[in-house]
Amino acid sequence: MIKLVDVHKSFKRQKVLNGINLEIEDGKTTVIIGGSGGGKSVLLKHMIGLLRPDSGQVLVDGVDIASLNDRDLNEIRKKFGMLFQEAALFDSMNVMENIAFPLREHTRKKNDEIRQIVEQRLKAVGLSGVEEKMPSELSGGMRKRVGLARAIALHPRIVLFDEPTTGLDPVMTEAINELIMETQRNFDLTCVVISHDVQSIFKVGHRIAMLYEGKIIEYGTSEAIHNSSNPVLRQFLSGSLEGPISVM
Repeated sequence: MIKLVDVHKSFKRQKVLNGINLEIEDGKTTVIIGGSGGGKSVLLKHMIGLLRPDSGQVLVDGVDIASLNDRDLNEIRKKFGMLFQEAALFDSMNVMENIAFPLREHTRKKNDEIRQIVEQRLKAVGLSGVEEKMPSELSGGMRKRVGLARAIALHPRIVLFDEPTTGLDPVMTEAINELIMETQRNFDLTCVVISHDVQSIFKVGHRIAMLYEGKIIEYGTSEAIHNSSNPVLRQFLSGSLEGPISVM
């Protein structure tokens, strides 16, 4: 579904991606892990074309999106939904208007059809009946659910999650993890999740990739990652201060 081939990206003198090679399997959830500020969100933005690599290829369904013009890139982006870290809802719009936004922007559906789709997506994320509420009236977990409903409004094939459980308590974290898994199954999605939460990593991920010093240093099934002897990966998963990862 998504394939990155020798992708490099720098910001001025800071090298962030240093030859990324990664294949995202169709119909599965891939979790990308790594230290804070290590380039995970930068990598995610390359997948959807928000950033272009300095060199290398970003292939979506076999098309190198790094070489597309803006019009063709916008067409490719219709395959994607994205749930941002803080849900990124429009504060001036109610829940109905937030979820309807991509439908009004990218389709010619009538108001009745849009309302029906919004109601269906809210039901899918367990939030029926909140259409008229404003984002300020929602809890953090509810905002994440509305953000997910908006991300799947256009029935995308791929959904990208940027730290979906950040700032949530353990119970709500578990609820969001279950929701990601259920949504992936029900809509037959290819999902990419950025996460620091070790428990979430192994719960939602069919495949896990470790990003370190601008490269993917380990990639495999949850079981393979859990049993890996890679010292960087072991230190990250255990949270130990001792090991090759510097805390300075």
